[in-house]
Amino acid sequence: MDKNVKTRFDQYPDSARHQLSSLRSLIFQTAEHLQSGAVEESLKWGEPSYSVKSGSPIRIDWKPDTPHNCYVFFNCNTKLVDTFRVLYGDVLAFQGNRAIVLDLSAALPESALRHCIELTLTYKKRRHLPLLGA
Repeated sequence: MDKNVKTRFDQYPDSARHQLSSLRSLIFQTAEHLQSGAVEESLKWGEPSYSVKSGSPIRIDWKPDTPHNCYVFFNCNTKLVDTFRVLYGDVLAFQGNRAIVLDLSAALPESALRHCIELTLTYKKRRHLPLLGA
């Protein structure tokens, strides 16, 4: 784990750290399954960020002003969240066109998240397709 990301993870409350660690693992597992190449892990705007050459960056974070949620952020200038809303509006909660909102007290909707992560990590190849080819 990147040193700055580890420092940030150490600052999260236990419940948030657990869920964010699960999200981090899901990102790395999905990238490995897709054979996306190396995942660049860093801090962007103080948030853990993950990117591969073929995709759009994914950021994850917890905010003290919404202590019962954590977030998966996407580039708001893409079709990603709009596509996720069409595909998983009955399973996932969203914040505008930039984030999936996850309840810390609920189990991760792993199947839906894995698909959203896959679409994000392959965004540059899919961006011209309706619903990103989903």
